[in-house]
Amino acid sequence: MKDLFDLTGRKALVTGSSRGIGRAIALAFAEHGADVGIHYVGNVTEARATADEVERLGQKTFCVQGDLGAEDCAEIIWKTVEREFGGADILVLNASIQYRKSWREITSADFNDQMNVNVRSSMLLIQKAVTFMEQKGWGRIVTVGSTQEVKPHPDMLVYSSSKAAQTLMVRSLAMQLAAKGITVNNLAPGAILTDRNAKVLSDDSYRRKVADSIPVGYIGETKDCVGAALLLCSEAGRYITGGSLIVDGGKAFQ
Repeated sequence: MKDLFDLTGRKALVTGSSRGIGRAIALAFAEHGADVGIHYVGNVTEARATADEVERLGQKTFCVQGDLGAEDCAEIIWKTVEREFGGADILVLNASIQYRKSWREITSADFNDQMNVNVRSSMLLIQKAVTFMEQKGWGRIVTVGSTQEVKPHPDMLVYSSSKAAQTLMVRSLAMQLAAKGITVNNLAPGAILTDRNAKVLSDDSYRRKVADSIPVGYIGETKDCVGAALLLCSEAGRYITGGSLIVDGGKAFQ
């Protein structure tokens, strides 16, 4: 069974992997034998630190910067992947943005920013990756969604909608790519202790309220998403495609 999770010889790209869930997934892939490309938006120091960890684990890596809201970002990122790795047979689409505000106050810019980063960029990167995966007859694509796709936060209407759209993209592509040896799945975390959530969870009373609302009784950590990612991106998950694996301590379907 251990060999089913072995990623030796695989080439992975994880977007938004300089920190948080993306970083945890990238390092887990490296621990299991994959070379891993580190994508980041603005903090090159964090990205380099993650890449250094990958190298210490004995794997090849590179850092690539890119604002996924830009029209040409997927093209730029993929050219770097091709130059460094020749392509990637594992693609994890982790990077996203979210704005908190009442739905009545959402602007067109707010809407476009989130949909472009969270949905459009996913499609464009998948288009690039699939050509390489088809040639190899093997591929793993995982979008990192959110439990908000089934239980939306009232002040994150566009974010939750974008995650629901992303999961429908997964379902559609899974049916089209399954016969080519490519699986496509979604990983949907719930409340996880990340930099993004640090400010709101720094309020002790709010943090206790969130923890008390989760059946397992605590807020998750980035490492809690790693097992699901390894399953979906290895031979262990070869018979899973078109699914959305919720990692949230049981909260989504209360």
